[in-house]
Amino acid sequence: MARTASRSARTGRFVSASTARRSPRTTSTERIGRGTSNKTTVNRSTITGRFVKESTAQRHPGTTISQQV
Repeated sequence: MARTASRSARTGRFVSASTARRSPRTTSTERIGRGTSNKTTVNRSTITGRFVKESTAQRHPGTTISQQV
C-alpha cells in the first residue's frame, strides 16, 4: 500500500501536508511505498510538477527535486 508524503525542494526534507499547502511552489507531494521500485532517479519541477532534465535541475535547485521512482 502506497502513501503520499510532501517534500521541500529547498531542503529535501519531508514536510507536513499543511506546509505543502502553504508553499506549493517549493514543495512536492509524492507516493512512497509499495508500487515504486526506487531504482531510477528523476528530476521534477515543484512549480509545474513536470519532469525536467538534469541540467535544468542544476540551474534551479530551489524549485526542483530529485527523487527515486
